[in-house]
Amino acid sequence: MIDSHAHIYAEQFDEDRAEMIERARNAGLSKILMPNIDSESIGSMLQTEAQWPDICHAMMGLHPTSVKENYREELAVVEDWLGRRAFLAIGEIGMDLYWDQSFQKEQEEALGLQLRWAAELGLPVVLHVREAFPEIFKVFEKHYDPRLTGVFHSFTGSVEDARRILQLPDFYLGINGVVTYKKSHLPEVLAEVGFERLLLETDAPYLPPVPYRGKRNEPAYLVQVRDKLAEIFGREAQDITNSTTANAQKLFKL
Repeated sequence: MIDSHAHIYAEQFDEDRAEMIERARNAGLSKILMPNIDSESIGSMLQTEAQWPDICHAMMGLHPTSVKENYREELAVVEDWLGRRAFLAIGEIGMDLYWDQSFQKEQEEALGLQLRWAAELGLPVVLHVREAFPEIFKVFEKHYDPRLTGVFHSFTGSVEDARRILQLPDFYLGINGVVTYKKSHLPEVLAEVGFERLLLETDAPYLPPVPYRGKRNEPAYLVQVRDKLAEIFGREAQDITNSTTANAQKLFKL
């Protein structure tokens, strides 16, 4: 399995990062893909990648909740790094209007610019969308480039949102522990659209699946997400592993 989205460089793992990665390997994971947040997370992310280069792979981008007054300086840091070395993807980028709507225009500008870089560099995008599907679709229409590929990470939208995304060639839905929550509408949505364009992810240390709610999430818990998908689609767990792994390999050119 491939965990297509985990922040394992975060301080929540400082005490047991090596053990956590070992647990991930033992659970059957071959790769853990790490999205960036902002200039402050780059150091620990690259250090984690350097220590475990066979399993950990870094992305570069500016997270929408880090788009503040200094967003242009933050974007300059991202651009500088993209010119220095290869990254797996441009991420985590997108729009988040859940916590704060005061920087919506800046979020739209930051997203548009990073979409352009992705198209020019031939890199996939990893998109964070929270309370912002209509808004992100508008930005997409304005900046869409047929060279773009990517994943809508931690997908929690409607059937209509899913279908709109899946009309884009080479775009996927990233599914994590939310699919296991009792009040989640995701099982119904996914049953409508199928498992052919899904990626597995944890978003560790956030959004732990049942039965780990209230605890720190980690890549080893990807098994619970995979098994829930197998249950939703009435398939063998290995079918879900094969499909989601092939999708991640194709999207991220692994």
